[in-house]
Amino acid sequence: MSAAMDKAMHGRLLGRTEVEDLIIVPLFAFIAALALGALTMLATRVDLATIGQSYVALLHGSVGSLNALSETLTAATPLVLAGLGLALGFRAGLFNIGAEGQIVIGGLACVIFAFSFDGLPGVILMPASLLAGALAGACYASIAGYLRAATGAHEVISTIMLNLISYRLLDYALRLPYVQKEGRADPISKSVPEAAELPRLLTALDPNLRVHAGVFLALLAVALVWWLLFRAKLGFEFRASGENPDAARYAGMNAGLIIVLAMGLAGALAGLAGANQVMGVLGRATPGFSAGIGFDAIAVALLGRSHPVGVLLAGLLFGALEAGGRQMQVEAGVSIDLIGIIQALIIVFIAAPLLVRALFPWGFRRKRAGS
Repeated sequence: MSAAMDKAMHGRLLGRTEVEDLIIVPLFAFIAALALGALTMLATRVDLATIGQSYVALLHGSVGSLNALSETLTAATPLVLAGLGLALGFRAGLFNIGAEGQIVIGGLACVIFAFSFDGLPGVILMPASLLAGALAGACYASIAGYLRAATGAHEVISTIMLNLISYRLLDYALRLPYVQKEGRADPISKSVPEAAELPRLLTALDPNLRVHAGVFLALLAVALVWWLLFRAKLGFEFRASGENPDAARYAGMNAGLIIVLAMGLAGALAGLAGANQVMGVLGRATPGFSAGIGFDAIAVALLGRSHPVGVLLAGLLFGALEAGGRQMQVEAGVSIDLIGIIQALIIVFIAAPLLVRALFPWGFRRKRAGS
């Protein structure tokens, strides 16, 4: 009976700790980042009234209207998908920073597949195009996983190189006659067929609202990654390998296979993020269509503490910052670069949770002496 009570108490304390890590620490990090952002504006001779106006505009541009919510969700969706992939890698002890390249390859493969089979009905073409993007991203990320497992090459170096290679592959592919849009001299792909486009959700209310069905794809991915990490044997192996690779190896887990699978799944999710962009927002592939989403997703995964729910909340926050930042620039005349500063400050505080706890000690449960 006592053992059961101890176990229950341990589970309750662990739950509180998770809440602090996933919600309270990021919340206070965001508040501290906003405060330092205001100090940054003061240092650049922005008056207090303009600072207040800029933050009001930030809030209004992110959640203050139906259009603002639409833009926030549109910006957040690929960040959540790519962030989930990076979180999987982090849980497995892999610092995969190649989501940008995997987004590029996944988006490009999705476009090529979609216009190559434009005769298929939408009920087949749409999921098949998404699958093509996911498989392409998985294969591209698996290169770094295989190099790590077979040769010990560090994934940070290999994914950086694969990012650079993906840019040149995109430039090359967009000049191929089969891929380049007819009658265009600039590097731009043929359009995604209408049957393959992710349908917009609110066009009945306003044709300009861009939020699309990719939102449901992201929510499904959150649920699947949560199940994989915390309910499936493979997810347990990922977490065990990430916590202690030697212990996982002694327990009989195949370390090399775990590395390749973790990288492959991460690449599949990043490839889905690329497919989301070309099928739901852009309608085609162009140079730079990834727009740095893969790099922002690193911040999202870190802010979300590599937990699927945390990644979802962090993706929504960064999507709100992106959507609200544009409004802030228009209404208050403040440079959108300030949003980049705020994002960077959030990551600084997230990387130093003890600093956050020291700045806001009243916001955390105190540990009892001897506990």
